[in-house]
Amino acid sequence: MFTKRKFPSTRLRRLRSKPFIRDLVRENILTGDDLIQPLFIKEDLSGLEAIDQMPGISRFGLDSIEKEIEELMNLGIKAVALFPVINPNKKDENGSEAINQNNLICNAIKNIKSSFPEIIIISDVALDPYTNHGHDGILVNSYVDNDKTLDQLVKQSVALARSGADIIAPSDMMDGRIKAIRSALEENDFKNTILLSYAAKYNSKFYGPFRSAVGSSSNLGKSSKAEYQMDVANSNEALNEVALDINEGADIVMVKPGMPYLDIISKVKETFNVPTFAYQVSGEYSMLKSAIKNEWLEPEAITESLLCFKRAGADAILTYAAKEIIKELNK
Repeated sequence: MFTKRKFPSTRLRRLRSKPFIRDLVRENILTGDDLIQPLFIKEDLSGLEAIDQMPGISRFGLDSIEKEIEELMNLGIKAVALFPVINPNKKDENGSEAINQNNLICNAIKNIKSSFPEIIIISDVALDPYTNHGHDGILVNSYVDNDKTLDQLVKQSVALARSGADIIAPSDMMDGRIKAIRSALEENDFKNTILLSYAAKYNSKFYGPFRSAVGSSSNLGKSSKAEYQMDVANSNEALNEVALDINEGADIVMVKPGMPYLDIISKVKETFNVPTFAYQVSGEYSMLKSAIKNEWLEPEAITESLLCFKRAGADAILTYAAKEIIKELNK
C-alpha cells in the first residue's frame, strides 16, 4: 500500500512546518454542516431550566424553544434533535402519551416548523420518556416485550411524521422496528420521511446525565436495559444490527455512544458505505466540560473529539456542544 520511503529523502515533518501547509494537507475538516444540536423540551415550563449534570445545557419551554432555534439557525446549525420531558402524571406502563398526536413533542414540532420550515427536525422514537418504569418498551412479566412494543413505536412514528418531523430516529433497539416503521410511513404517504436508525446503540454507562435530563432515571432505578441494548464488548454484533436495519429501510445509521466506539463507527462506514452518524452522548459531553472547568483539559479538547468522529468516518455528529463549537468555527 505504501511506497518505499526513507529518511532523509522523506521528511514527513516538512508538511507540518507551517500552519498554511498543515491546512492544505489536512485530511478531515469539521464544519457547522457536521453538527446536530440535541434539545430538551419540558412540558409546562416557562423559559429555561438549567440541567445540573450537563454544564451549559438547559431544558426549554414551548415559549422559549423557537428563540433557541432561531439563534442556532443564525449560527449555521441546520438540524436539531428533540427530546421530551413530560409531566410525570402522564407516564404509564405502555407509554401511551407517546402516540398522542397533540403531545408535547408533536406540538413543539408543529410550532417550530410553522416559524422555521427550513430547520431539519430529528425526532426520537422510544418509550422511555413516557413510561413509568423508564424502559424503552412495554413490560410483560418484567421483560420488555419486543412485538407489543413495535405497535406502539409505529404509532409514535406516524404521529411524529404527521407533525412535520423530517427524520424519524428509533432509538429503542427492538428487533424489526425499522421494517415496521418504514412500512407504516409508506402506507400513510410519508414516503420521503427519513429513517435514522440508532442501529448500534450500546448498553453504556455514559447515558446518566441524559436520563436525568428527561426524567427517566428515577423511573428506571437500578433496572438494566441490557436485554435490548448491545453488549459493550461486542463489535461484530454491531455490524449485524446495522445490516438488518439497512435491509429493513434505514436511510441513515447511527452509533451511540461515540468516543469510546470510534472503532465501531469506522467499521460501519467501511463495511456499508452508507450515511453514518455518531452521538457524542451526555456522559461524554459532561465529562469533557467538567475536565475543562477544572483546567484538566484545554477547551479545544471538545473540537478535537469531534474531529476524531470525522476521522473515524462519521458524516454528522449529534453533540450537546454543537452551539458552542459552531461559534468557535465562525470566528
